[in-house]
Amino acid sequence: MQIKIEDLQEGCILTEDVFSLSNRPIISKNSVVTREIMDVLKAFLVKEVDVANTLVTGLPFAPSLNIKDELAALEVTDDNKTLFAVFLHAAQQYEKEFKGWQSGMPVEIQTIRNFMLPLIEKMEEATSADIFSLYHLSTEEQYIYQHAVAVGTISAYIGKKLNMEKGKIIQLALGGCLSDCGMAKIKPSILNKKGSLTAEEFDEIKRHSIYSYKMLQNISSLSDLTKAGIIQHHERLDGSGYPLGDRDQKVNEVARIIAVADVFHAMTSQRQYRRKQSPFKVLELLLEDSFGKYDITAIQAVASGMMNFSVGSKVKLSDGQVAHVLFNEEKSPTRPLVKLDESGEIIHLERHRQIYIEEVLS
Repeated sequence: MQIKIEDLQEGCILTEDVFSLSNRPIISKNSVVTREIMDVLKAFLVKEVDVANTLVTGLPFAPSLNIKDELAALEVTDDNKTLFAVFLHAAQQYEKEFKGWQSGMPVEIQTIRNFMLPLIEKMEEATSADIFSLYHLSTEEQYIYQHAVAVGTISAYIGKKLNMEKGKIIQLALGGCLSDCGMAKIKPSILNKKGSLTAEEFDEIKRHSIYSYKMLQNISSLSDLTKAGIIQHHERLDGSGYPLGDRDQKVNEVARIIAVADVFHAMTSQRQYRRKQSPFKVLELLLEDSFGKYDITAIQAVASGMMNFSVGSKVKLSDGQVAHVLFNEEKSPTRPLVKLDESGEIIHLERHRQIYIEEVLS
């Protein structure tokens, strides 16, 4: 829906790029509105923007609407909600469960299924571009809840790309979502600390996968493979991970997939100590780091979904410019030959390492 700038509030999600006096967007679609973004929009004298009906917290957004907008809002149902809306609802539900675990409540697996299964169904209908745009919704305040749901979603997506049966995909979604549930057993003073963690505090954080396993070990609807994957999801194939330092074939398939989903979403998200990065840049880093640490099959599953652009695809680059893909080499899939829309200049991203694809526009 389109609203006036004066009705905009922090937590709104932009559904269209915002332009001013050039062909380059000043704010990208799917961005979460912050105080800084509101100041930018006012500085550029933007009068109206398009936003989602749902805030990043998962709550409905209800500005001053006219009759037409009110009728449109009423038409949003469970059947036609966007992937983003279903995702934000799931994150909101996960937050409620997480706070219950902090107070000593057990994990109710049926509750997790109730918000993850609709998300899996919506994921299967969505485009790869939608899946890999979830990082835009990331905020520091909601990170721990959004991360859990995103890891479950991306894990299920990888399973689907690997042609796994539906039952295994559901196990991946539940395992990915619950892999960090043990964070609820970490002292809030450590979990919410703004500054750097001490060595002792970091050691405590690293115990969360053990806590997760203990919270889930008696849930019969989670397979033993999934439970083992949860305790192992921070293990690395070269033995550099934790908590046990398992390596190679000792790290099971579920753990390998959750590990890739976990690190991919973490690196593309806005966090206390790190700004979010382009999924394409993160994919490059994972491909460079895959030999020895991460499962290359799981990474290639992510890559196959992201590399769905072809000759003629419209992309946004990290410097804000918009371009069209002219040619893509198999040896460097994230760095095609592109033609800049504004100047007509042709550049090979493989030779301009400081520039990378931010996202695919069409």
